[in-house]
Amino acid sequence: MSRKRRFKGRDVHGILLLDKPTGLTSNDVLQKVKRIYNAAKAGHTGALDPLATGMLPICFGEATKFSQYLLEADKRYEVTAKLGERTNTSDSDGEVVTTRAVNVAMGTLIESLDQFRGPIMQVPSMFSALKHNGRPLYEYAREGIVIEREARPITIFELKLLSFEGDEVKLEVHCSKGTYIRTLVDDLGEVLGCGAHVTALRRTQVAQYPYERMLTLEQLECIFEQTKAESTPPPRTA
Repeated sequence: MSRKRRFKGRDVHGILLLDKPTGLTSNDVLQKVKRIYNAAKAGHTGALDPLATGMLPICFGEATKFSQYLLEADKRYEVTAKLGERTNTSDSDGEVVTTRAVNVAMGTLIESLDQFRGPIMQVPSMFSALKHNGRPLYEYAREGIVIEREARPITIFELKLLSFEGDEVKLEVHCSKGTYIRTLVDDLGEVLGCGAHVTALRRTQVAQYPYERMLTLEQLECIFEQTKAESTPPPRTA
């Protein structure tokens, strides 16, 4: 006699714009959201580093077929960089590998930013999820192994200087798929001759999805508790 297949989770479809918190991986928050909705099928598009916050579209059910479009879409970020220190991960989660004096004038910074606008070539960080022989590069990096990486074409559509005070630079970046903001900041630091790393990163846009439609984990959990108490389904996805 054939065994009846056990159903796991609700049949949920749609896209949720999650405002990812810092300190968690994209998969961590995906699993939390999937449990809140008790969804049978869900996946995120375009992972954010644990340090990063902001827009992380989560696709449920049939919407997962749409995820490739979001992976291919342009992104927009706000990033804060600290000059004078270079880290092995190009962000503040890593170890400082070089420290140099910061003698950067505003004019020099503005001229240096020009080098990163438009079509450019970028070498991905060893601390990225790109795979080599089936393993992500960050696994090799943690073992102290360096893999040769080829530079890849990306496009920086817009690069705005928001502020420059002391050793801190804030930028807004509108970029193509495949752009590593950590690497962009690291490369900028080397052009400036002092080194740099990311201290804060927030994704503000994916494709044309509205910023104001994002929900935090806390908001979702609050809505979940309310709907559970009222015995109503969780809210519809965006």
